Amino acid sequence: MSEGSREKRHVAVQVRPLKGAWGITFLIFLFMLVNFADKMVVGLAAKPIMEELKLTPEQFGLIGSAFFFLFPFSAILVGFVANRLPARNALLAMAIFWSLLQFPMLGLVSFEVLLACRILLGAAEGPANPVATHALYKWFPDSLRAVPTAVVAQGSAIGVVVAVPALNWIIVHHSWHWAFGAIGIAGLLWSILWFFFGREGTLVDPPLTQRVDGEPRVPYRDLLTCPTIVAACCTGFASYWGLALGLTWFTPYLVDGLGFSQTLGGNLSVLPWIAGLVVVLAGGWLSQRLKAGGASSRLSRGILASAAVMAGGCILPLIGLTSTPDLKLAILIAGTSIGSTIFVAVPLLVSELTPQSQRAAMLAIVNSIMTLGGVIAPFAMGVVVQDGATRLAGYDTGFAILGGLLLASGLIGLLFIRPEADRRRLAARAALRRTTGIP
Repeated sequence: MSEGSREKRHVAVQVRPLKGAWGITFLIFLFMLVNFADKMVVGLAAKPIMEELKLTPEQFGLIGSAFFFLFPFSAILVGFVANRLPARNALLAMAIFWSLLQFPMLGLVSFEVLLACRILLGAAEGPANPVATHALYKWFPDSLRAVPTAVVAQGSAIGVVVAVPALNWIIVHHSWHWAFGAIGIAGLLWSILWFFFGREGTLVDPPLTQRVDGEPRVPYRDLLTCPTIVAACCTGFASYWGLALGLTWFTPYLVDGLGFSQTLGGNLSVLPWIAGLVVVLAGGWLSQRLKAGGASSRLSRGILASAAVMAGGCILPLIGLTSTPDLKLAILIAGTSIGSTIFVAVPLLVSELTPQSQRAAMLAIVNSIMTLGGVIAPFAMGVVVQDGATRLAGYDTGFAILGGLLLASGLIGLLFIRPEADRRRLAARAALRRTTGIP
């Protein structure tokens, strides 16, 4: 029996969050904070890791990409499981597993050991974002989800802002090995908090449509070919390409490309995340304000986020037109952060079009498609940097390529994200199947 059929269904329109919703939001925010801190640590420690293990840029890029090798597959698998089992248990299991995977870094580490641990860590973290979002949406109705989604999404930015100075200090004064250990300890502490205070929400969305037996369902083939979801995947893919480069290559760019010291370069690595934090919170607030004011989802979620992604795509190619390090840094920060609202918009769009009994799986599938950008981007940048006339020229080319991807994908989102029209289309198809008996 599915989760949806076991729970009491609140078919009336819910107009406010459930009691305790913001407390759970805070715990899930901390979950994402730790989640992104351990993604960031490899990029932050890139130079000492490359020096100690004698890695080429291409090898280091492979380590960055390795994190995402199993990331999409585990996300989809656990997403389908989370359709039927409590999200609370899934979040706890993930946090414990990824925390334990940090501790092998305290011993003797080789390229192969680091590669294997990053692959396994990616498998443990792949379901984190979709399952966390699914858990969050059990506490808030659709019209009030933009702000809490933005808050949880900023667990990533604040995780970097809070963790980077501390981790960089550990790297400089102790070693990069202990930076991994600190992340593992933080993850286990969160697991203890969640074990005692984490709860499962009971809010159930009104169904998109109903089968004869009353169980809400839309065939996955209809959802996966829905133009809004396809366009959201395209826009999210390019944006995640940029996110993966930020996690893996931003600090090396500052230290290896622009000549900053490890201490300064590491500390400056928080700047894109601070900018992204402001953009996401402001974008989430504006999106929810527009929606509450009667604006369509196409405008408040699709056009708003897609136009911002396109703006980032226009800015990034300018990075190769200046030789001033401070100006290059400003262009990179602006270009990679201005479109961050897309990470709020995508789960909102998917949730709007997906019955709750299928939501965890669809959030996982879409997130997995988006994170394929993370599989390709770090290794591709490593190849471009290694083959560049200079290291700096290679970096600039890699970020210009990102700009082209953002511009093209933002245009796709602007043209094809039409959730209201697609919701009507999905409901009409389901009604036709009921009357004709066609599966």
